[in-house]
Amino acid sequence: MRFPIGLAASWFVMAIVVMWALFPALFTSYSGTVGVARQQLRAPSAEHWLGTDALGRDLLARVIYGAANSLSGAFVAVGVGLVIGTTLGLLAGSARGRVDGAIMRIVDVLLSIPQLLLSLSIVILLGFGTVNAAIAVGVTSIASFARLARSEVVRVRASDYVEAAFGSGGTFVRVLLRHILPNSLTSVVALAALQFGSAILAISTLGFLGYGAPPPTPEWGLLIAEGRNYIARAWWLTTVPGVVVILVVLSANRINQSFGKDRT
Repeated sequence: MRFPIGLAASWFVMAIVVMWALFPALFTSYSGTVGVARQQLRAPSAEHWLGTDALGRDLLARVIYGAANSLSGAFVAVGVGLVIGTTLGLLAGSARGRVDGAIMRIVDVLLSIPQLLLSLSIVILLGFGTVNAAIAVGVTSIASFARLARSEVVRVRASDYVEAAFGSGGTFVRVLLRHILPNSLTSVVALAALQFGSAILAISTLGFLGYGAPPPTPEWGLLIAEGRNYIARAWWLTTVPGVVVILVVLSANRINQSFGKDRT
């Protein structure tokens, strides 16, 4: 059997990034927010492996400490979409009738609005910050989770064992929680894994536009935005955080694809 080098590399990247988020001090002795005097815009060297920014802050330290904000924001975004979207889809697919029609019309409205425009509108209402940006990104994914959850619930609801559960005297809530919900979550959880990489990219986009974590908090999108004014003089300020975001998103998607192959 051929060894999946790409999958192993993806797991390695995700493991390193998670370790960055949990134990940043193990990987750097520099601060993620405090600069060093007379060390502004230094090129990558043995002292500063990825160089320094305009305030003398070590870029590697900024990237490492920024992992916690980016990953936690992605988890919040996926959690919001998963919980609210699955609940709506479960209610729509189980109740049917007017409840189904009302919920799916709301889903249609959410799907008709561009995700970036919707997330920008929400984060402006909530205020700036990583958590608010994550909530905004999560709201944009509610419709996708709801539609998928509804289709799975409708499929499971028509199964013989569900009809038998109702016929044996099971209440609506009991059958819903014991039979319909557990057998409808496989595809929904797979979508959550796929949305994780997209959430990181969306949160980084909001941070780049200035709607994420405020300075000097290290966040990958903010790091790219801060370095664009010095791109001709210090290319590493935008290149390094951009490469990190790309690697993490591609790794998350590659891992999700491997899970999809295992399911099929």
